[in-house]
Amino acid sequence: MNTPARLGAYALGLVVIFGGALGVGNAVGATGPGPAADARTIHAAPSASQAGDHGTHTEPAPGPAATGEPVPGGLQVSQDGYTLLPQATTVEPGEATDFRFGVIGPDGKPVTAYRTEHGKRLHLIVVSRDLGSFQHLHPELTDDGVWSVKLTLPEAGAYRAFADFAPEGGRGLTLGVDLQAPGAQEPEALPATSRTATVDGYTVTLDGDLTPGASSKLTLKVGMDGRPVTDLQPYLGAYGHLVALRAGDLAYLHVHPDGEPGDGTTLSGPQITFYAEVPSRGDYRLFLDFQHEGTVRTADFTVRAGELPAPATTSGPAPAATPSASASHGDHDH
Repeated sequence: MNTPARLGAYALGLVVIFGGALGVGNAVGATGPGPAADARTIHAAPSASQAGDHGTHTEPAPGPAATGEPVPGGLQVSQDGYTLLPQATTVEPGEATDFRFGVIGPDGKPVTAYRTEHGKRLHLIVVSRDLGSFQHLHPELTDDGVWSVKLTLPEAGAYRAFADFAPEGGRGLTLGVDLQAPGAQEPEALPATSRTATVDGYTVTLDGDLTPGASSKLTLKVGMDGRPVTDLQPYLGAYGHLVALRAGDLAYLHVHPDGEPGDGTTLSGPQITFYAEVPSRGDYRLFLDFQHEGTVRTADFTVRAGELPAPATTSGPAPAATPSASASHGDHDH
């Protein structure tokens, strides 16, 4: 049997498997809020806010059926007819593993054609459930639709893998699947909220607040030894790449960079500006990848989204909608 046929047969068998043991835990939100068992599956490992007390708190977000809002990215293993299918969901901790997976399209076949978004055809984000471990990887795609990347899960515990991609002819998607590194698990408490992060001698400061239901401007400033870094190098089509994850359910949020290298207006530091829209109050983890002197580094923050905007109260006709900042940065869709 040739490789595409093997993958097709594998996909058929794995679809059956996902319909049973993994279907509940990895397709959260696919059909709206479920019974209590679904909530327990979402939090298979204690959430960061449950594991310890740093004064942080995340409110459970209402389900899409209750709010009419779309399901945030990464909470489902299947969406719009596309399904993320790993060949294995158990990875030995501390060992480099050839992690292989495919994306099955609406026609039941492996997807082999992807648009390039942010410099890559697919971004694989792997985080621990307590959001203490973060990896941003770029797998290689074979002609038969199998993605492969070396993955090391640093410690035993529960993890979530997000595939962020845009199939040719389709819109951008983020699908998620749970991974497990067997062994004794000791989830860490969510790091305390902070406006400053340090990594490898660099200091990154955050300016701006997350406002639920609105586009929020976030400006990150990179410095080293007390001096601003003004010669950042392009990474993934921008001077930085920001991933935002909601504590608790690990909803993956799209964050859009403002400007791009070579556009005549965007400076190469020290400031990098993004626009993010979060759906609910609570705690979020931000991970900024930036490149300087040929090395990519990651600065991480815990931030708390504030109160929901007050509903408009008018007696006359509603005003015309104004495009949000994220809409005006639509060229950066994932």
